[in-house]
Amino acid sequence: MKKRLLVMTPISHINGLEKLLKKYFKLDKIENPSKNQIFKIIHNYEIIFTNPNMSKVFLSKKILQKAKKLKIICTASTGTNHIDIDFSKKRKIKILSLRSNKKIINKISSTAEHALTLIMSKIRNVFEAAVSVKKGNWDYRPFIGRQMNYLNVGIIGYGRLGKMLIKYLSPLVKKILIYEKNFKIKNLNKKISQVSLKKLLTISDVISLHIHADKKNVNFINKKTLRLMKKNVLIVNTSRGEIINELDLVKFLKKNKDAKYSTDVLRGEVLNKFESKILKYSKSSNQVLITPHIGGMTKDAQELAYIGIAKKLISNFC
Repeated sequence: MKKRLLVMTPISHINGLEKLLKKYFKLDKIENPSKNQIFKIIHNYEIIFTNPNMSKVFLSKKILQKAKKLKIICTASTGTNHIDIDFSKKRKIKILSLRSNKKIINKISSTAEHALTLIMSKIRNVFEAAVSVKKGNWDYRPFIGRQMNYLNVGIIGYGRLGKMLIKYLSPLVKKILIYEKNFKIKNLNKKISQVSLKKLLTISDVISLHIHADKKNVNFINKKTLRLMKKNVLIVNTSRGEIINELDLVKFLKKNKDAKYSTDVLRGEVLNKFESKILKYSKSSNQVLITPHIGGMTKDAQELAYIGIAKKLISNFC
């Protein structure tokens, strides 16, 4: 008998995915459910198929307690901050994600490309300039930016995405500084250096974050680290909103009007994104550029991620 699977993320636009899942599972689909909808029906399912980008629902202890039949949560993502991991382990619910699937994720460059886009867009004030033209203006003076080959760029985290971004940036910038506390990086060229966190924060013109939002990295950027940064620094975040103390960041931006923040993620994104302090500040300040977690949302990346994790689910549990 086919296991019952609930899809709680948009999949209709991904070629072949629904057909593939229906072949192996009894499939129900609610592409943008509310918390109440999930709470009422989750007891029926053995498998959940989800993704953090479009979900309003945090798979919390309260919800998972209702899921008496649930054996697997399958998420088409490397991040799992939309799931109560500790309670899932306690309930022996298997979490299937892309984090350890190197064969798939090494083909997905979209988030690193988006980090580069956020850097260059904000360095050159592209969005603000385009809005100005639509309002009938034609004056370059408010939008004078920087030239990339004059900039030191700091990369925090030398994982898959950090490495990709370094590859893209290497021909463009003056110097690349890497902070990676877990291991010594070998065979770096003269333009690229592994440095202490303090040195990176102190001399970088641009700082791009590529670390997981685990317990040790929550509030990684805070008043202490911000105090070390240049007053005109650009901070770029395509990791998770929880690694930023948003209250501290807003205070820093208010004090340093030449500083900027470009992000694809917000703190509390799943549960209460519209209460984000940086989102509220962005409504009155051009220092902040926010995109709605579109880093991995290319046609190519979604097909690789969603089809890949579906095949992993099928091969392991069917």
